[in-house]
Amino acid sequence: MPDIFEITHRDSAGRIGRLTTPHGVVETPTIMPVINPNIQTIPAKEMKDFGARILITNSYIIYRKPELKQRAIEEGVHALLGFDGPVMTDSGSFQLSVYGEIEVDNAEIIGFQHAIGTDIGVPLDIPTSPAADHTLAAQELAVTNERLMEALELNKDSGMLLAAPVQGGIHPDLREQAGRELGSAGFDLYPIGAVVPLMESYRYAELVDVIVSAKKGLPSSVPVHLFGAGHPMVFAMAAALGCDLFDSAAYALYAKDDRYMTAEGTYHIQNLKYLPCSCPICSSHTAAGIMTSPDKTELLARHNLYVTFSEMKLVKQAIRDGNLWELVERRARIHPRMLDGLKRAVTHADWIEHFDPTSKSTFFYCGPESTHRPEVMRWGSRLERLELTGTVLIRPGRRLKNESEYDNVLHFKPPFGPYPVELQETYPLNAEVPIVPDHESLTNALLNTKKLMQLNPEAEFSFVYHKSWDHPLIDEICQMASHSWSVQR
Repeated sequence: MPDIFEITHRDSAGRIGRLTTPHGVVETPTIMPVINPNIQTIPAKEMKDFGARILITNSYIIYRKPELKQRAIEEGVHALLGFDGPVMTDSGSFQLSVYGEIEVDNAEIIGFQHAIGTDIGVPLDIPTSPAADHTLAAQELAVTNERLMEALELNKDSGMLLAAPVQGGIHPDLREQAGRELGSAGFDLYPIGAVVPLMESYRYAELVDVIVSAKKGLPSSVPVHLFGAGHPMVFAMAAALGCDLFDSAAYALYAKDDRYMTAEGTYHIQNLKYLPCSCPICSSHTAAGIMTSPDKTELLARHNLYVTFSEMKLVKQAIRDGNLWELVERRARIHPRMLDGLKRAVTHADWIEHFDPTSKSTFFYCGPESTHRPEVMRWGSRLERLELTGTVLIRPGRRLKNESEYDNVLHFKPPFGPYPVELQETYPLNAEVPIVPDHESLTNALLNTKKLMQLNPEAEFSFVYHKSWDHPLIDEICQMASHSWSVQR
């Protein structure tokens, strides 16, 4: 089977890629707007105007409605929707999770997706609730994987790409196990399923664990879809963890509830006096005008879709520029639970470090969580390469008059700590950091200083620090150094 996914740019564990489908190539990360085949709030034929290059719809809804089913079989799903680009079809698993049963089995829905010309089909998996204990989640995972393997056999030589949803509830070992088993089986796309309840209840820390666990099991080269992640506030974090495709029904569902989306949260339109957006809808309407318009739902849906694609473009540019993690840190300040997600994400920094490029433009320190970024961890691990002999000066800030008297001169910059002055223009030591370091940043820098001194016991260290620094590690380091003194900032 030829490669259908080519990665062109990387940052953190995120990437820009090219996904090849029967109806064309799609650049990722991207959004797949969800199209209801019964009622199209925004016609599918107009989706390209917003930036959509791939859509997702529900094959089960089409299957169970006779007039839609007949048209789809006769004309194909692309003609039914009025969209000539790639179309992914879900299998009815969502309805299964809501109603407990549906009127189709796995083989039937796979056969139907073949018949209507789907580009990417999805088997009938079992979306395991976050409330499921380990035993139930394992049982449902076994059924899901059995159906997926059945679908893989049924899909042979069909030309349809096949997705393998990675299930396992909120249990990291099951998600990783599922990723490992399915990743070696030869599917084309790997959705991470049953995460909508986590996002609806703002359980972003658990969402991070679910994504990372699945990614750890999957091959790093395969495209990954985060099912149901339609709000732009989660795009940066999910993309930084390696998700490539997202689907959004939120643009339409929120509009029906009079909700106005932004990348930093959602407003009820009746509570807005000013529209904080310059999309075509907001540029030509007032908040009051939208609220009183007979086309209110469509106007809000259009705005929501513009905002959705705008945020994804920002994410992609951040990947190209090498500052995706800084965008993640900014977005994490939107909501306290998003900050929980960021704090959980940095606990996986050792995993992210495997994918993060070693050279970028400039490191921007955005807060305490930046102390745990892969770049900072990487520098701490490289201190062992600094073999120092003779006299060593470690100083912050400006050059000192007597530097020429020392065999080695190291600059001190939180959160990294000491490094040779010759490296100060190289990434990530060229970091832009606050003049006054926070406690976390200073702690990490001082720990690295202590580590470097312990690694080079034969060297004679002189340590210079700012009088304003108040940290217990300074006394320890001063006791280890041959000479130490403080300076004014």
